[in-house]
Amino acid sequence: MAGDRRLTIGGLAEATATKVETVRYYERTGLLPTPARTSHNYRVYSPQHLKRLSFIRRPRDLGFSIEQVRTLLDLADDRNRSCAAVDAIAREHLIEVERKITDLIALRRELDGLIGQCQRGTIAECRIVEALSPAET
Repeated sequence: MAGDRRLTIGGLAEATATKVETVRYYERTGLLPTPARTSHNYRVYSPQHLKRLSFIRRPRDLGFSIEQVRTLLDLADDRNRSCAAVDAIAREHLIEVERKITDLIALRRELDGLIGQCQRGTIAECRIVEALSPAET
C-alpha cells in the first residue's frame, strides 16, 4: 500500500476482515482514531488506521478483551517502555485460556457420556434431552 493511499470504511474493513460496524465501534470506543472526512462527509482512513486496526484484530482474534487490547495499544504506542506490562497481560490471558480449555475438556467428557447413554429410541426416552432439561420442582 502506498504511503499516501486512503481507504474508505468498506476498504478498511475488507483489508482487515472486519465488519464495517466493528470499525465504527472501535472508533466510538477510542481504539481507532477518528478518521478524516471528505468534503462529502465520507470517512477516509490512512495507512496508520490500517496498521492499527490490523493490530487490534490479532489480539481480538486470540480472545483478548477490549480493555486488554486498549492497554496493549497504549503500551505499543510507547516503543521505549519495558515489555513487562505486555508480558503480564499475556500471562493473565494465558491463565484464562487454560481455564477455558479445562472447562471445554469437562464439557467434552460430559457430552461424550451423554451421547454414550443414547439408546436411539424416542425423545421421551432421550438421556440427552433429559440432562439438558431444567430440573422439575
